Amino acid sequence: MMSTGLFLQIANPQLDPSTGVFIVATLVKMVIIFTIYMVGVAYSTFAERRVSAWIQDRHGPNRVGPQGFLQVAADGIKNFMKEETYPGYASKALFVLAPGLAFVPAMLTWAVIPFGSPLPTPWGRIDLVVADLPVGFLFTLAISSLGVYGIVLAGWSSNNKYALLGGLRSSAQMVSYEIAMGMSTVCVLLLAGNVSLNQVIAQQAQMGWNAFLLSVACFIFLVAAFAETNRVPFDLPEAESELIAGYHTEYSAMKFSMFPISEYANMITASAMMATLFFGGWDIPFTQWDNTGQFTVLKSFLTFGAFATKVLFFVFFYIWVRWTLPRFRYDQLMSLGWKILLPISLIYVVVIATAVLALDMAGVTRGPMFGAVLFMINIVLMGALLFILDRGRLISPASSRLDRVRVERLRNVSRGRRTLNHPADKGA
Repeated sequence: MMSTGLFLQIANPQLDPSTGVFIVATLVKMVIIFTIYMVGVAYSTFAERRVSAWIQDRHGPNRVGPQGFLQVAADGIKNFMKEETYPGYASKALFVLAPGLAFVPAMLTWAVIPFGSPLPTPWGRIDLVVADLPVGFLFTLAISSLGVYGIVLAGWSSNNKYALLGGLRSSAQMVSYEIAMGMSTVCVLLLAGNVSLNQVIAQQAQMGWNAFLLSVACFIFLVAAFAETNRVPFDLPEAESELIAGYHTEYSAMKFSMFPISEYANMITASAMMATLFFGGWDIPFTQWDNTGQFTVLKSFLTFGAFATKVLFFVFFYIWVRWTLPRFRYDQLMSLGWKILLPISLIYVVVIATAVLALDMAGVTRGPMFGAVLFMINIVLMGALLFILDRGRLISPASSRLDRVRVERLRNVSRGRRTLNHPADKGA
């Protein structure tokens, strides 16, 4: 639980550094965080290949450097050395601009995500976030939604029908799932009472993780995050079996590499948002030590480690799902977004808003008791949701919804069609 003292420390302007120290600290944080971020994006491709090899019982890249750790550098050098090609009738300016537009929004979103408890220094308290915006949550939704422009422009400017179809698929997919994702996060704002990500973390330290208090919203956000990042089972915009490579069919060399890099950058950013909104951010679980008393360097270091661990877990989860589940059909993808996730998210917002209002009117303070009531409500809602969506596929997979009479009727229909098409099989 977060003590009142920690709220006072966060809000106390006397602990803030001077303007010069603030500017220097911001520049240092930008260099360090975005360097770590870029290295993490590069090595997430290595993790993808090693985890997939582990799942498929093979070695994966292990020749370049110790245990294959320099394979990322070898891939980068190879892409830099490749020849740049341009389609003959492409819109060259937009063709070159599109890879950057796909990557930059994912990187900018990291600017407002807190990655540790404030760091005390002789010059004042330094918040471990590059830009602690009071509207940080709205900033993440606004900036992350711009990534689709890079993909759409890549498909259109290539002057290739397969690339155009991939770009159109991506735009329709992201619009379909952005609404459900945004509605799922409304419940987070209802509990936090603020759009600052630091306040969202503080609320979870006080009441419990939103993954337990808002389980349905967490589930919707997770599914929508997979769709927003074009990861399996939602990688329809670059379906190799249908669209060759989708929106980046005509790209080569480093411009081509920017699209996979942007995909992994979005994956890491989505993992950080999942950890921040629903799993306490930098809060260390099962202890109140990091939420009470004065800020220390040790607390900043350990909370950063807790945040990094949560992000790495979700990155592994992304990779695990890719090599486990098959791809949806496009009609299934659109149906899931518009007919299932969107109505559920709208109903869920109404239910949670009603529950929060009822608890506030009953005089229940925002604390463990408030969180326990929401937890019980979400257990009931998650159970109902699983029974509605499952339809006997997971909870009762051994049972069939077709009785013997209906199965025999279908067999007779199939046999009659085969007889009409192939009279020689009439006696079969």
